[in-house]
Amino acid sequence: MIIDNLSKLTEYETLNPHFGKAIKFIQSLDLKNPELGKFEIDGKNVFASISESKLKTPEQAKLEVHNNYIDIQIPISKAEGFGWTGRSELTKEAAPFDETKDIQFFEDKPTLNFDLQPGNFAIFFPQDGHAPCIGEGTVIKIVIKIKVQ
Repeated sequence: MIIDNLSKLTEYETLNPHFGKAIKFIQSLDLKNPELGKFEIDGKNVFASISESKLKTPEQAKLEVHNNYIDIQIPISKAEGFGWTGRSELTKEAAPFDETKDIQFFEDKPTLNFDLQPGNFAIFFPQDGHAPCIGEGTVIKIVIKIKVQ
């Protein structure tokens, strides 16, 4: 997992061959008034959604993992809470891995909780169990999916 300020996003461009396209997409957005929807950036290699998501209590939020995609998550309208646990520490499967959706949920409790402020981002890799959307009300957020190489 990486947490940083959006002003430093370009420093991570070399992490994956597709990161450059994701960064250009983020830089093209009006973050004060983003258009909600799904966006194809580079086919199945890079795509994004900008949505208003309902926030959950820490007890309701389940840790999730992905095999084929890296997430860049960016809260826009307000702070968003997250839980995190290393994938190797997850033991309580909520359901089998869903290959079609590239996701698996776990019942384990996070070992780390944090709030991500607007203007910052988190990058979650396949080894990161993460529970997004923790808080009260709703949040407008960006989630970019980047194919693992």
